[in-house]
Amino acid sequence: MRPIRLVAAIAAASALLLAGCGVGGAGSADGTAGTVARAPELAPDQKVSITFESYNFGQAGAWTDTFTSVLDAFRKQYPNITVTAQKPQGTSANPAADAVSSVQTQAATGKAPDVAQLGFSDLGFTVNQLGAKPLDDLVGADALNQTFGGTNPYSPAASKLGQLNGKTYGVPFVLSTPVLYYNASIFTAAGLDPAKPPATWAEVAAAAAKIKAATGKEGAYADCVTTQAKDWCLQSIIRSNGGRVLSEDRTKLQYADPQSVQAISTLADMVKSGASPKFSQQQAVEAFTRGDLGMILESSSLQATFAKGAKGAGWDLKGAATPSFGATPSVPTNSGAALFVLSSDPAKQRAAWDLITFLTNDQSFTTIAQKIGYLPLRTGLMNTTLKDWAATNPTTGINIAQLNRMEPWVSFPGDNYLQIRDGMMDAVEKVVLQGADPQSTLTAAQQRGQALVPGTK
Repeated sequence: MRPIRLVAAIAAASALLLAGCGVGGAGSADGTAGTVARAPELAPDQKVSITFESYNFGQAGAWTDTFTSVLDAFRKQYPNITVTAQKPQGTSANPAADAVSSVQTQAATGKAPDVAQLGFSDLGFTVNQLGAKPLDDLVGADALNQTFGGTNPYSPAASKLGQLNGKTYGVPFVLSTPVLYYNASIFTAAGLDPAKPPATWAEVAAAAAKIKAATGKEGAYADCVTTQAKDWCLQSIIRSNGGRVLSEDRTKLQYADPQSVQAISTLADMVKSGASPKFSQQQAVEAFTRGDLGMILESSSLQATFAKGAKGAGWDLKGAATPSFGATPSVPTNSGAALFVLSSDPAKQRAAWDLITFLTNDQSFTTIAQKIGYLPLRTGLMNTTLKDWAATNPTTGINIAQLNRMEPWVSFPGDNYLQIRDGMMDAVEKVVLQGADPQSTLTAAQQRGQALVPGTK
């Protein structure tokens, strides 16, 4: 998912208000959804109109232009299907922040989009409250296998990200794992070897301190610690230190446990020492783009932005894997979103499926990777249509390698999942950027969040 999420308070309030309404719900709170009838194939001359809601259409530059061109290609191949593309309704600076509340609002009036792009962290709510259709029933297991297969099949890890309780509801569309982008020119100026980037958080802190002292520029920033950033990257940092934000049985919050607190404290110590600036998400991205920040842990969706900035300002962009804590390998988690069928009309369901399969085919993934930098989920493309592009964008290879050990971005349970997540991130932001005591701050937030977990007495 696009990482810059400047979430307006009104959008968050709307999401929480509507969360209890059960709008469009197709299942129970524990994720047990019923079956739906098979959507029949469209007749050759059958005309169908569908709406496709995606936050990509509300973002400036490469996002809107790229996805508009992909839809134009779809219309040429499927002239009988009329697709109306729309961005989420809302007032947030980044449309991704309005994605869930927008669908809820429209569903309440019976006008939900037929197919929508929604985040992996919203999976449980998308199934249980927004009524996403189980694709195993809608199109059948064979069609699903064909979609995830083909000449360039999906990465096995990526193909499972849209599953809940044994059924597939979403087809993974765009995602990234955290990449440590760094300014090789700043490394050289600071006396660091750009061919040997930091591999651990201790090395990141040491290199950042040296950059600050030698060049006067800022050292390192992890875009994982603000409410606007959401929690996909934070989950990677906590998991890399052996912690969890949620127990495996999805009943107990664990981000105040010792290993989680230790991971968050590491980032806080970097801010206290001056190795990391007290930047907002937007400030950090802008500083790195113009060449005033040595390192940033970020999504690959900003690869094109960083590359353009480096070219314009004359500095050298490089990348490295997610840092680890000591010798234990890091555990990357994914950002991003999947495509879901929300319509209850059989013809629209089939048209929505045709759109989804087109948006996730070799041609579309090639375009999306080249124009934006999102990870091509059909990884074989790196050796075919994306071979030349991959050679000039080596940071993409880092993401491909990290897919082998990637763990899913965990969604919090229940209708209050956004309140649970934002309460955690608010506490993390206070600890890392405002100097609050790690253990007491995280413990207090966890206790408040646990009261919102379904089944908690």
